[in-house]
Amino acid sequence: MSMDWFAEVNSYCERTDPSYWSEPVNALTNLAFILAGLICLRRLGERADRGVRLLIGLLILIGIGSYLFHTHAQIWALLADVLPILGFILVYVHLATTRFLRAPVWAGLLAAAAFLPYSMLVGTFVRALAGDLNGSVSYVPVPILIAAYALILRRRAPSTARGLAIGAAILTVSLVFRTVDTQVCTAFPIGTHFLWHILNALMLGWMIAVLLRHGDRGLAARPGPR
Repeated sequence: MSMDWFAEVNSYCERTDPSYWSEPVNALTNLAFILAGLICLRRLGERADRGVRLLIGLLILIGIGSYLFHTHAQIWALLADVLPILGFILVYVHLATTRFLRAPVWAGLLAAAAFLPYSMLVGTFVRALAGDLNGSVSYVPVPILIAAYALILRRRAPSTARGLAIGAAILTVSLVFRTVDTQVCTAFPIGTHFLWHILNALMLGWMIAVLLRHGDRGLAARPGPR
């Protein structure tokens, strides 16, 4: 049975019909992702290696993909929305494992591959306890994983651990806004999904900065040539 790539998807409070501009606030707030990516590129670009530049590129793609989804609201656009997000998570898990934990490249690749079964396991558990959370259940494993890295690093790299904890906290708050979107339609017709965009853009830019600052501190700690 073939998939209908043009089937309509109506998941958010703001959308009331299938038209292109039925979600203007949700659509336009995706500029926050692009702006965050451009700010990262401007402020961090000279020090950014290929891994950080890849994350910045994925951050910008997240904004473009999410814009397409909140305007076209079809299955193909949903994939354009979620695939860059998944790509960002997998790349970050790899870089976090190799840079924060100083693990070999193969361990970083293994950690990235393990994210998918880990996410399914946690998602199944959370869904059994609390339901689908308006589609947010698939994102719940992410702040848990960030917090786990922060816990591991609390002694060996306390500043990085604090940065990760802040990122996990921002993501948790943004998940709350994503989850309650359809529950506030009567009182707040545009919903709260747009706050997920704004806070998520802030969080992803912050997480890139945490990764780069950790590398800067590592370089500063090395003795110079004698």
